[in-house]
Amino acid sequence: MRLRKKPWARPELEACSFVVTNPYDYKGKWNEFFKNNNDIYLELGCGRGKFIAENAIKHRDKNYIGIDIKDEVLVYAKRKVEEVFRENNREVDNVALIPMEIAFIENVFDKDEVSRIFLNFSTPWPKKRHNKRRLTYVTFLERYKRFLRKGSEIWFKTDHEDFFNDSIEYFKEAGFDITYITYDLHNSDFKENIMTEYETKFSSMGMKIMFLIAKLGV
Repeated sequence: MRLRKKPWARPELEACSFVVTNPYDYKGKWNEFFKNNNDIYLELGCGRGKFIAENAIKHRDKNYIGIDIKDEVLVYAKRKVEEVFRENNREVDNVALIPMEIAFIENVFDKDEVSRIFLNFSTPWPKKRHNKRRLTYVTFLERYKRFLRKGSEIWFKTDHEDFFNDSIEYFKEAGFDITYITYDLHNSDFKENIMTEYETKFSSMGMKIMFLIAKLGV
């Protein structure tokens, strides 16, 4: 669905202290932005922000960075983060949001700078000729390895079974070990799940959510 242009979105993002519009300047220096050396968890395609906001409130000892290319989406993530932190009487101190194209991600983070990546309901690009655009495709996984610490994890959720099965092979090819996998997350024994807006909507319609954890070998 085409998003309607919101000319007010970019000015609102630029006025926000935790929205970073010059992310390349922080490569290798994200600890300076957060003013600590806590682990950095990265959500690629953060959507409207429910997932990253709830994680950041729950895990104060982690830093969270959400990336999305559309200002018209990211502005709602910014508002969601503000809302959740306000409800918990906290200043936003462990979240950063970045408006950018994920294809340039290795220019934003340095070696060993990120400890976990979340890929939640990424575009499945089902046509074979488009598979290389998938955020789990081997070329993307190789980019992530340039800044992921050894032993780090990628948590991947989708409702698209072909995408999920193909991604299992991508992870293996790129040298990741699958340490957890389920084809029905909400009826599994996994207890750490935080639902996205998309997940809430489609699981209520009876759609099964697939999930895996892929670990980068040491």
